Amino acid sequence: MTLGDRFSARYSSARPARSLVTGLVTGLVTGLGVITSIAAASAQDPARNPTPENIKAITSQVDSAYIRANTATSTNWPTIGLDYAETRFSKLNQITRDNVKDLGLVWTYNLESSRGVEATPVVIDGIMYQTAPWSVVHAIDARTGKRIWTFDPEVNRELGYRGCCDVVNRGVALYKGKVFVAAYDGRLIALDAATGKKVWERDTLIDHEHSYTITGAPRVFNGKVVIGQGGAEYGARGYVTAYDSESGNQLWRWFTVPGDPSKPFEDESMEKAAKTWDPAGKYWLNGGGGTPWDTITFDPDLNLVYIGTGNGSPWNRNVRSPAGGDNLYLASIVALNADTGKYVWHYQETPGDHWDYTSTQPMILADISIDGAPRKVILHAPKNGFFFVIDRTNGKFISAKNFVEVNWATGYDANGRPIEVPAARGEAAYDSIPGPYGAHNWHPMSFNPQTGLVYLPAQNVPLNLIPEKNFKQNAATPGKFGGATGWNVGFVLNGEPPKSLPFGRLIAWDPVKQKEAWRVEYPSPWNGGTLTTAGNLVFQGTADGRFVAYDAKTGKTLWETPTGTGVVAAASTYMLDGVQYVSIAVGWGGVYGMAQRATERQSPGTVYTFALNGKAPLPEFVKYQTEGLLQGVKYDPKDVPEGTALYVAACATCHGVPGVDKGGNVRNLGYVPAEEIANLKSIVFKGPLRDKGMPDFTGKLTEADVVKIQAFIQGTADAIRPKK
Repeated sequence: MTLGDRFSARYSSARPARSLVTGLVTGLVTGLGVITSIAAASAQDPARNPTPENIKAITSQVDSAYIRANTATSTNWPTIGLDYAETRFSKLNQITRDNVKDLGLVWTYNLESSRGVEATPVVIDGIMYQTAPWSVVHAIDARTGKRIWTFDPEVNRELGYRGCCDVVNRGVALYKGKVFVAAYDGRLIALDAATGKKVWERDTLIDHEHSYTITGAPRVFNGKVVIGQGGAEYGARGYVTAYDSESGNQLWRWFTVPGDPSKPFEDESMEKAAKTWDPAGKYWLNGGGGTPWDTITFDPDLNLVYIGTGNGSPWNRNVRSPAGGDNLYLASIVALNADTGKYVWHYQETPGDHWDYTSTQPMILADISIDGAPRKVILHAPKNGFFFVIDRTNGKFISAKNFVEVNWATGYDANGRPIEVPAARGEAAYDSIPGPYGAHNWHPMSFNPQTGLVYLPAQNVPLNLIPEKNFKQNAATPGKFGGATGWNVGFVLNGEPPKSLPFGRLIAWDPVKQKEAWRVEYPSPWNGGTLTTAGNLVFQGTADGRFVAYDAKTGKTLWETPTGTGVVAAASTYMLDGVQYVSIAVGWGGVYGMAQRATERQSPGTVYTFALNGKAPLPEFVKYQTEGLLQGVKYDPKDVPEGTALYVAACATCHGVPGVDKGGNVRNLGYVPAEEIANLKSIVFKGPLRDKGMPDFTGKLTEADVVKIQAFIQGTADAIRPKK
């Protein structure tokens, strides 16, 4: 069986993309001059010009009180999830289910990027802040789409391999005249919101031996900037830190998993956690994981900050904790005192995580009625496929129901523990459903209190897990997935072909009934986050290159436009000069999007902004560049087996399977010019693509290894080539 057979579902799960819409929906109503007149008025009114003085006046007013007050009107989009509850529900209703058909493009902005764009635009009184790959920040005039300033933290591009899931960034935080961005390499940076000049910078990493990265957006409340890190696949120990927004001084830090038990524990919560880990696995040497790489949510009334924690490191619990145990606080929601960072309570969604079932997916704070009584709850749909309703005052379990098919558990008992399927932890090959990509990943969901529904991007990316024999941390063993770039998961991935089917869908979920209300099926997994509004609308971008508006009650498609490339981020909406705008940043990528795509068109990272009766032209889209299936590279067939194992360890994480996969924002090596593969040594050893994130494999591969990798690449292309 070829590697192409084994990995085809892992990397080739996008179904054939439906044809893209070729133009904007027309049928414009009267009043087409409204956008033009507003733009002219803006140019004439000095107070609306984005001068440093005006921007300072605008952004200096943003603090916790401002963010809470904006919740009543949704006039602006001052924080990444709109409000502290991160509902992504806008009360704006100028755009409705009845007139959304008249939505048109107002302007576009080129982010000058080719990797994944995952951030939601933050907008205050006409000033937009958007991040691009490599943690670059753009300040944009939201009236015109013109650049105000950019800031590049100058992350060393050669260190791109230290992150599992593309060199993405999920956005900024804005507070009292400062923009806060977390750089991919672990720095937290405060910028002057008016000029983009650096105010302060802090290295958030506890060490530089492990491959820590930051891709998430900081959150700011009551003068504290809170950020977590990623890196569990690489052997990192998770933690979250709060810094003073003015000075950058560290205020508190809480670790998500225990450290070396021979040393004093940081606090009582770590001592409690250590009792749930088997020290025989020496988990502290492998990091333990639990990295809180995305969701951080704040309840100002309870003064609690909620952290979603990550997966185990390595994934395989039999390696990191051989005797079992819940392994606190992996795959959990943890409540901390916002002032001190002290542990208050936790709820573990996946005890003893074994499948990369992170709980880092966005959570929503809501007040809903359950059994006739009002409850303050957390709504959460983590990777493991169950939708949770948790009491946010005390962490007590209320309910959980699977929102997609799952095969690792049959449900949750009354105490909130999963009823596991024993085979899911066995030693035999197992189709993990959902797989490590998750039934829901980082893509934001939204909650509309008018409909009572949560709008959830759901998916399945098939993956088969076989426990790795003789696991050794950081060993670049041929055949060990990502071993040459630091991956440590404890499983052979797709050593046998997975049998489950891929899908992507939008689900409207009723959290009270724990039941699906409606769904929309998509051609591919990895669709964008959602936005919902009081205009009875849900907006979502898709993997096949569209931005769509749905009826929030029924799921009926009301409007759509092409975007030129797949969409993974979520949109924001805001009111400016009496007009409601909707903006979305587009750029295909992320861990799935590096190796796969669902559209044949591409464009650079782009911010699209729409309003009723907008009539700007779409930017030009181009077809993905492919040279046809690779042929003509000389190789010795006897080198293919060893080349297969070397390719899995060094190349498969980004490039997928040659010729079997189509390639995403990183090109598939089965569809590149033959001279590139024939001269592969000049690329992998101190090559010319290091400034784009290509690792330097000097000291990790030999020239003889490269010859064998060449054999695998060309051999696989030859094996799948249609017979004449």
